Amino acid sequence: MALPAPLDGGWQEVYSALQWIQFTMALLSVIGSSSIIAYAVFQNAVRSPEVRPLFYLSLSDLLLSMCWLAGALLSSTPTSQQDLVCYNLQATGQIFYVASFLYTVNYTWHLYVDLKMKYNQNLYRTSPLVVDYASYIGRAATILSSLIPFLLMVPVFCLGNSSNCYQNFSQKHGCLLMHTEIAVPPNELLTLSGSVCHVMYYYGIGVFLVSFLISFTAILVILVQARGLYKRFVNSTGFLGDQQWAMIKVVEQRVVFYPIAFFCCWGPAVLLGILKLIVSASNKVYMALFILQALTAASQGLLNCLVYGWTQHVLLSLKRSACRDVDTQTPLLRSQKRFYASTLPASPPDTEVPPTSTLL
Repeated sequence: MALPAPLDGGWQEVYSALQWIQFTMALLSVIGSSSIIAYAVFQNAVRSPEVRPLFYLSLSDLLLSMCWLAGALLSSTPTSQQDLVCYNLQATGQIFYVASFLYTVNYTWHLYVDLKMKYNQNLYRTSPLVVDYASYIGRAATILSSLIPFLLMVPVFCLGNSSNCYQNFSQKHGCLLMHTEIAVPPNELLTLSGSVCHVMYYYGIGVFLVSFLISFTAILVILVQARGLYKRFVNSTGFLGDQQWAMIKVVEQRVVFYPIAFFCCWGPAVLLGILKLIVSASNKVYMALFILQALTAASQGLLNCLVYGWTQHVLLSLKRSACRDVDTQTPLLRSQKRFYASTLPASPPDTEVPPTSTLL
């Protein structure tokens, strides 16, 4: 469904504002996601089972933010091949934001599995085979989170480019976020090329809406399961004091906060996609949703950096450990410490309640 009067004076001002909003928020997202990636690399923690899911989530956010940053720059400097570039840039961006959805699910699932393994180790002394099995599943999920979005967008690349669907994009605004619309003349609707372009247009919106719905539902289910498991974990330790009840309270708050943050980031884009598919709306509604989409969707890298990154126990503990090593140890002593720690026998698991930030 094409937008009403997309090139009138009011829309011209909206597109100009969207360009600057997209550029600013995408730049902040690049900085935020890059900070997580750089810190994980410098701390040699990329291969850590706790940090790896966050690293890949930040990497997908970084690539997505770079696509939107490039789109904002292309909108300000038109080129002769901008239609073709913008069409493929939009399709590439869709790969990365679907991948970001899946990596967010993968990250929350790893947090849940980590808590479940701690719980089983305390109660049932889980064998190393179970731990290795969970690790294999995690690696497979990481690979699929990149492979599935690419496979979903293969038809858009192949059929869209072969049918010259990029010619239907607005040359001036086609690179801005996710709101490019198809404007096929009525006499082309009966042609094969026109039909393919319409199918690809609705297919792209459908992929976005379905992937968002599945990811949002999965995150919600995982966090609710994690909340119940954490309460059982605390109850298994015996008497519940004020500190344990405070931990449960924090977990319950974050179970609500994480899905809300995910929905707020993509809610305007979801509502905009639904409007394009099933109903028509006034210019003011579209304008408001475009502005909100630019403020929220383009800021995903920054939001994920704060919500899933720098507030988490894993990165904070790495930071504290690095500070202690820098202040008190030489590089030789640090290497010797790691060597002797690897030769010590594994200590039996304790029944201490983990910090809430370990889970959420």
